[in-house]
Amino acid sequence: MSSERYLNCDGSLCLRPYLPPDSQGRVGHLTGDIRRHTIPSKLVGNREILVYLPPGYSEKDNYSYPFALLQDGQNIFDAESAVFGVEWGVDEAAEQLITEQKMQPAILVAVYNSPRRIAEYTPFPDPEHNGGEAPLYRAFLISELIPFLEETYRVSRIREERVVIGSSLGGLLSLYLGWTRSDIFGGAAALSPSLWWGRRGFITALGGNDPPELPPKIWLDAGTEESDLDGNDNGISDLIDDLRTLRAVLHYHGYSEEQNLIYREIEGGTHTESSWSKRVGEVLTYFFPKQTKLRM
Repeated sequence: MSSERYLNCDGSLCLRPYLPPDSQGRVGHLTGDIRRHTIPSKLVGNREILVYLPPGYSEKDNYSYPFALLQDGQNIFDAESAVFGVEWGVDEAAEQLITEQKMQPAILVAVYNSPRRIAEYTPFPDPEHNGGEAPLYRAFLISELIPFLEETYRVSRIREERVVIGSSLGGLLSLYLGWTRSDIFGGAAALSPSLWWGRRGFITALGGNDPPELPPKIWLDAGTEESDLDGNDNGISDLIDDLRTLRAVLHYHGYSEEQNLIYREIEGGTHTESSWSKRVGEVLTYFFPKQTKLRM
């Protein structure tokens, strides 16, 4: 795969090179208790994950922890495995927020992508780029990964405490997971989602029909400097136009901003890990607000 990454959201494909995990299991500069696993899968092939455990976590705890599945796991915790040496810094953000009692202790699972990232993260084919294997990847998450987490860690079985987070195509995937399996995932965060995929097929599908029950909470954002493409010459980038259209569709389906929908147009934001890292703390506190007691 090309080493070029997503450029300006101009209708060209988001490309991120696949970086295999270190053969010796080494990790880079990580903060907190982070554990590596290889998940055997009959659906998508073996998959590497990193599991962040919050301060004070114990296998003897008699309560469960909310958790998030974060896509493009190479980029989440570890600068050494990140595509261009820039990580989201989710481990540092979570450690600080939990220690300062601004965030409920949560388990955060970084799921590595694969050479089939484009296919696995897209819910339907694109005329130019193919894809469309997200239903299979969704089956992996639900029938293989989550059961492993339930057997290995004290993860919550309450849907409101299960969140999917992703950016770019991973953001599109998160929306798809939340839309199609809101019985499993109670929250979906889409940072700079690739809504252009499949000629804006996700927006069309969500807007054209009354969908099944949507997840209780959604985060939707994009940066103002991600694209300068303006196909309809209205002075607004197509990326922001698409984001606003999806916001309107969510309003139609009953979402209210600052309640169950957080919508952000990030001034100066770019389509980069460094830009996403600047707002990941707010994403975490939205989905995992500080509570006095963890639910069973």
